[in-house]
Amino acid sequence: MRIGLLGTGPWAEAAHAPAMSRHEGLDFVGVWGRRPEAARELAERHGTRHYTDVEELLSAVDAVAVALPPDVQADLAVRAARAGCHLLLDKPLASTVARGRAVVEAVREAGVASVVFFTTRFQPETREWIAARAERSDWFTGRAEWLGSVFTGDNPFGASPWRRERGALWDVGPHALSVLLPVLGDVRRVTATAKGPGDTVHVVLDHVGGASAVMTLSLTAPREATGVSVELRGGGGTSRLPESSDGAVPALTEAVDALLAAADGGPPHACDAAFGLRVTEILAEAEARLGADDGADTPPASSDAER
Repeated sequence: MRIGLLGTGPWAEAAHAPAMSRHEGLDFVGVWGRRPEAARELAERHGTRHYTDVEELLSAVDAVAVALPPDVQADLAVRAARAGCHLLLDKPLASTVARGRAVVEAVREAGVASVVFFTTRFQPETREWIAARAERSDWFTGRAEWLGSVFTGDNPFGASPWRRERGALWDVGPHALSVLLPVLGDVRRVTATAKGPGDTVHVVLDHVGGASAVMTLSLTAPREATGVSVELRGGGGTSRLPESSDGAVPALTEAVDALLAAADGGPPHACDAAFGLRVTEILAEAEARLGADDGADTPPASSDAER
């Protein structure tokens, strides 16, 4: 499969470009970015071509991988799908429901495959844990903590304008939802509060199967307090998400494999654009609840992408 990379930031450098240049099933055709010089440098490091015209790249590939802010990603994903390109997208799919729905509609109309890269869903240990826990239907409650320290020190993602604007809810909230939703089911009500230091938010989810879950999310935690934990409690006792020994590149390689399988006529992947839209809808409802004086529950907007 001929694939192009859209984006030149730290995530493209650390994960996308290495994964695509090493994958035996890909022909890494080239790189386009909003900063032409950065695109040239990244392309040269990986022995491929840099493009200054995104339409020229889209016409030269079968698929694109996107490593760009969510609003930029959503608009380019629509253009790429309409050009007949399969999509390897990053989370969140978009920062508004309307933009996310536009991606899903473009994917459907063009008949292209899509995979959204939720890292935890493509790491073997965590993927298998999620699949095994999803086989049970008697979970009572869940708790997910995704705590980072992005805006301190020399973290390469700390300068990201969209992360500073949208905070942990939109950056690490998708990761937490990608673990909870396949196990506990879809969400029918959301409550959220921003009480806490920095961008820390607490989101309570009422799942359709009767279970509840709480997500605590932050990008401004002290370094000593950072980490990820997910715990489920139910009829089978207590179960905790295992740590993964794999980094981003092996996980992204798994995501590429998933895209190749879907593009080759296989069924849509569980983490396709429609799932990315559902995550976006829940995040948007949580954001709407932040700062609400009454703290009332609000059902997430219904999705025409629900499966």
